Amino acid sequence: MNSFQKSESIKAGLRKSFQDGSSKMARRRCYGYQIAPDGTLVIDHQEAGVVLWIFEQYKAGKSLGKIAAGLEKQGILSPTGKQRWNREAIDKLLSNEKYTGRVLLQKTVSTGTAQIKNDGLIDRYLYTDSHEAIISDELFEAVQQEKCTRSKNPDSGLSMTQGF
Repeated sequence: MNSFQKSESIKAGLRKSFQDGSSKMARRRCYGYQIAPDGTLVIDHQEAGVVLWIFEQYKAGKSLGKIAAGLEKQGILSPTGKQRWNREAIDKLLSNEKYTGRVLLQKTVSTGTAQIKNDGLIDRYLYTDSHEAIISDELFEAVQQEKCTRSKNPDSGLSMTQGF
């Protein structure tokens, strides 16, 4: 088996696990959650409070920079354990549907040389009720709308209208 065939075989296996709901990618840890002994995601209440605060601050009109400064002022370490939060980490956190109790897989696609946004190139898979939510659907949607309003590219929003 050459490297191309091996790569395609791996991709096919991943897609099968996405389709049948057995993908371990859905249980990947992110800030605000811990992994329980049974492999499920459970809320880390201290980090979850930070996640909720970030969403509320953004919805209230605070910039990514002001949110980062507020976190630093409070002495809250970044997800990587650094003193300073960067805008990109906060922006990604605000775009992560995992905080609503859902997991969307295949948001990006590998071209072999780069990861690009999956804008319908291949199927995406949305797992619902995957784990306990930290924020409401309403807060998530309000923040996504606010991100679109502030964006130079208002058509780039993430919609949660799919189902699994």
